[in-house]
Amino acid sequence: MARLAQDRSLGFASAQGFAYFDPYMARGAILDGRAIARSVRQAVKEEVDGFRAQYGRAPGLATILIGDNAASRVYIGTKERACRKVGIQSFGYRLPEATPASKALALITELNARPDVNGILIQLPLPPPLSHERLNEALDPNKDVDGLHLLNQGRLLRGEDGFRPCTPLGVMRLLAHTGLPLAGQKAVVIGRSHLVGRPLIFLLLEHHVTVTCCHSRTTDLAGEVRRADLVIPATGQPGMIRGEWIKDGATVIDVGISRLADGSLAGDVDFPAAKERAAFITPVPGGVGPMTVAMLLKNTLKAAHQQRGNVSPL
Repeated sequence: MARLAQDRSLGFASAQGFAYFDPYMARGAILDGRAIARSVRQAVKEEVDGFRAQYGRAPGLATILIGDNAASRVYIGTKERACRKVGIQSFGYRLPEATPASKALALITELNARPDVNGILIQLPLPPPLSHERLNEALDPNKDVDGLHLLNQGRLLRGEDGFRPCTPLGVMRLLAHTGLPLAGQKAVVIGRSHLVGRPLIFLLLEHHVTVTCCHSRTTDLAGEVRRADLVIPATGQPGMIRGEWIKDGATVIDVGISRLADGSLAGDVDFPAAKERAAFITPVPGGVGPMTVAMLLKNTLKAAHQQRGNVSPL
């Protein structure tokens, strides 16, 4: 059995000597995002308790919701409840859809200056004509727990420490949970958004993965998927990745989520067929979604420590 070296923040295992896992020995192992997220939240809670004991207050996260998008209300509520469960202070701001940019920017300026607010999250999408880029660039990058400020994106590009977007971080934590060494693996990331696809590519490159990015102009998507050890779609097109495309023993992390006509949720992958071929696969729902929220809590704790000149313990 090869010895394992662990990445401090994500828990990646790397093999020294020879491989310690044969993907052909396993099929259809479910990566339970809910269970893995619970373990992350418990670790965050313990560290938050220690932070409060040392500094007399808990880390604080401010969430900004502009408009009345039903899905956004659900998402922001989930994040605020998750904060309370681990002891993070939650400061929620609800602004009407007609809020002018000047008022939103004034709120961000106020939150940037507040010492009890360690992280700030602007819930997307924003109602037009508000620009997320303009509001996001007004954030103090040291409070940008969504990892979307240009400075944090540049740090990711250069491989420097900074805040990483929460969903890509959640994907990486799921990959770490498999125990598979990533170095040398071939990954296909389907989607190139600034929220998921692009930052995920750079996170994979940090772990020496060979990455192919597929998108709407890719001419042979099936062929690219068939050659991949790691398949990570993030398109929001239900069932677009067919099960027979999945390489035997591949790992499938399905970021996409869509609501079907019958009200059920579906991912980008044909789950029943892909499960028969994949070594590891995430369900939808219950895969990447819970990990996104857990990584937001982790980023908020990291911000609180860094603002006091500490290295984050997680």
